Amino acid sequence: MNISWGWMAATAVAGLVLAACSPAPQAQEPSTPTAARCTVTRGTELAPSSGILSGVNLDWEHGTLQQYTDGLGRRPAVVVSFTQFPFTAADATNVEAAYEQVRAEGGILLLTLEPRKGLAAVTEAVTDKLAGTLDRFNKAGVPVIARFAHEMNGSWYEWGQKPAEYKAAFRRVAGSIHRLAPGSATMWAPNYGGGYPFTGGAHQAVAGTAAHTALDTDRNGEVTGADDPYAPYYPGDDAVDWVGMSLYHWGNTYPWGANVVPEPGKFLQQLTGKYQGDGGNDLAVPDFYGEYGKRRGKPVAIPETAALSVPSRKGAAELAIKQAWWRQLFDAQIPKDYPQLKMINWFEWNKNEVEVRAVVDWRSAGTPAITKAYTADLPDWFRFAPEREDCTPGS
Repeated sequence: MNISWGWMAATAVAGLVLAACSPAPQAQEPSTPTAARCTVTRGTELAPSSGILSGVNLDWEHGTLQQYTDGLGRRPAVVVSFTQFPFTAADATNVEAAYEQVRAEGGILLLTLEPRKGLAAVTEAVTDKLAGTLDRFNKAGVPVIARFAHEMNGSWYEWGQKPAEYKAAFRRVAGSIHRLAPGSATMWAPNYGGGYPFTGGAHQAVAGTAAHTALDTDRNGEVTGADDPYAPYYPGDDAVDWVGMSLYHWGNTYPWGANVVPEPGKFLQQLTGKYQGDGGNDLAVPDFYGEYGKRRGKPVAIPETAALSVPSRKGAAELAIKQAWWRQLFDAQIPKDYPQLKMINWFEWNKNEVEVRAVVDWRSAGTPAITKAYTADLPDWFRFAPEREDCTPGS
């Protein structure tokens, strides 16, 4: 059953707020490095051989990475930051500040690149300059995964539903990174396909255009929920190092935003194209994990996830909602049954969501009680950042 594109756009809101609303992250200086040169791990080797990398989408405006780490008692293995791309001067400053925080605390920087000025602006000169910056970060001990133009199958972003232009731009980014920043990697990350093609968005593919034809995978003259929401946008195995998908619990039924406990099994059902529940029948959505993780052998990430809790509304308790969701993420069978799932990043924000007309507290570490429950449920296979390396950046 198709659902309103606006709900899916709400998922996208979580992915653009850093670039749109937040000031630069405050830089944190690492301790004085020794004379040893930093170790550069190849970008293609960032996925752990076992277990799953833990990550966080931080609200940089209201806290630092060190504060989050101190509160949780652990250093996340992955830290997410968003930026317009190509960079403005302010964007470049923000990216440098995020890098400095990760350098100080340790871990991988997941840098989400948003081409707000259009895909044509992503030229080879721009991507080569980006790769030079990432290589400098790598040589200072900070691996980077670049998530370019996420949720490109949605209709709410400037780069959305333009499969040919998107794939060409992604390949330019990947070509530069693979050639000039071998300590970095790429990530291809569409939006979950439930509700595709998200009718009504400002950037929906128009009938009669080449884009519309390319998205009509069943060749019936229309783009509907029966068409593949992922494959037309895939840039190719040689360009993609990681695959990812944002999966949030926004509630169980339209219009979304109610304080309700997630249905059992919802997370894995959506990841594998088996969801048919209170939110509708999504059985037409392909098995993302099976196609891109298992068949193509790519490490799979959940770059953003959380469970909606609206403090101003009645309903299920915050802990009941969030704990039910993170326990699905921490299912003991996941490392055994889904070994290609290699990263899960929580969305650590308390913010107004236009789609639900309320402030939503997404955080897993927002209060002592929630933090205590979250940390108590963390599985032993959840990988946190190793000890930070004191080193001199290589040249």
